[in-house]
Amino acid sequence: MLASLTQIASPISSSIKATHILVALPQQPAASGKAAAKPGESLDFLGNSVLEALLSRRKMEFDQIGETPVSANLPSGALCVWVAVDLGKSSFEQQTRMRKAVQLLIEESPAEINVAVYGNDQQKAALAQLAVYVAWINGVPLPSRKTGKKDTDKQPLGNITLHGYHAEAPALLRAKAEGNFLTRELTVLPPNELTPALYRDLLKQLAEAEHWKYEEFDLKKLREMGAGAFVAVAQGSDQEDAAIVHLQRRVENSRKTVALVGKGICFDTGGHNLKPARYMQGMHEDMNGSAVAVGILLAATRADLPVNIDCWLAIAQNHISPRAYKQNDVITALNGSTIEIVHTDAEGRLVLADTLSLAGKQNPDVIFDFATLTGSMHVALGSRYSGIFSNREELSERALAAGRLSGERIWAFPMDADYETELESKIADVKQCTLEGEADHILAARFLSRFVGDTPWLHMDLSGSNNKGGLGAVSTDVTGFGVAWGVEMLQDSE
Repeated sequence: MLASLTQIASPISSSIKATHILVALPQQPAASGKAAAKPGESLDFLGNSVLEALLSRRKMEFDQIGETPVSANLPSGALCVWVAVDLGKSSFEQQTRMRKAVQLLIEESPAEINVAVYGNDQQKAALAQLAVYVAWINGVPLPSRKTGKKDTDKQPLGNITLHGYHAEAPALLRAKAEGNFLTRELTVLPPNELTPALYRDLLKQLAEAEHWKYEEFDLKKLREMGAGAFVAVAQGSDQEDAAIVHLQRRVENSRKTVALVGKGICFDTGGHNLKPARYMQGMHEDMNGSAVAVGILLAATRADLPVNIDCWLAIAQNHISPRAYKQNDVITALNGSTIEIVHTDAEGRLVLADTLSLAGKQNPDVIFDFATLTGSMHVALGSRYSGIFSNREELSERALAAGRLSGERIWAFPMDADYETELESKIADVKQCTLEGEADHILAARFLSRFVGDTPWLHMDLSGSNNKGGLGAVSTDVTGFGVAWGVEMLQDSE
């Protein structure tokens, strides 16, 4: 449960009984050849004299609190953090500055944070939304099984009191934060607590609570349908608990339908091409794409966006066993394509192939799919961006704009048809991948494009799903990357 929000139009008073205070100031960009304007020169803000003494002791300039927020105890004993945000900077940079400031308070697990914003009306509105959003996202600790007192004492943030600005409650911001938290909460669960069976049970409960229609295609049904790509991956598990889950949200009078598709590999051993320990560690997060899709669906529901959504989740595990698929197998996908298996650790594109085919049969206006799909995307971008591919140039341009607005940075990659020469097979319609691994992120996208037909489609390879120390607005290593971007795209689809 995210913190409640109390708004007070008047500025914060020094007499207020508060234990944790954030002072958010607008930082004016420097004019050519001049130093940046100092907020303290024109604004009378809480703790001005304390901050002045602190900066003098540290030999810091006032405008440096834009890069490095600072904290000190006020005479009342309250912990106060000051941050200056350049509102002319990118959304990502603004979120990063605010996250560093809020984290100084969140580390003490406060029951309440008082946020004081300053500047003109436009600046106060921007700072208020930024501070509240970041506090909401980081105010609830992720699931942990640590038993030490220091860890068990961590409590969620209960209330945010906003001073100096009052407007209609930002429902969209709260919804995005809720969707992001759900994504991260699912992703960090250990694999023994989020098996495909347990994941399906959780999704049923969520569907009932949010009034989504729930449907699932278990292995028996998928075999009957001819979904050989999905079944090939799932058949290596002792428990036949894999399934493609379909969550459906319908809105009265909406003429737009968006399909969200997510890779939900609850644990990935690599199969017969077994991963070494170094690369198997953390493979419980290989279901992150499905968690992103569910997080976007939750955010859209909570924000009451007027868009129909079909959410398709490919939930399975990639295990090694006598029944597991192997190199040189030839399998038949749901759309009738035959696929030569080259590497069993390229399972994500197989479960997505049949799931994309199912999604496309509903004739949505657009398909977005999300997956922690390839190591080569990490090589290309690191973990601070995620990569995208699309069969529509206009869709790529919209996606890039949504990345800039949401603070979740993405980069578009080519997927020209001549790349497919690498996937030509002598015994099947297509190879699953190559052993060389060169440009595998591009080859994976070309492979997936075979299963969407002519439907407008965008694939996100989530290299930004985990970044040490957090990313943008999010302070945890697991970032929930894709939810804020997805909500921005859904708004553009209304």
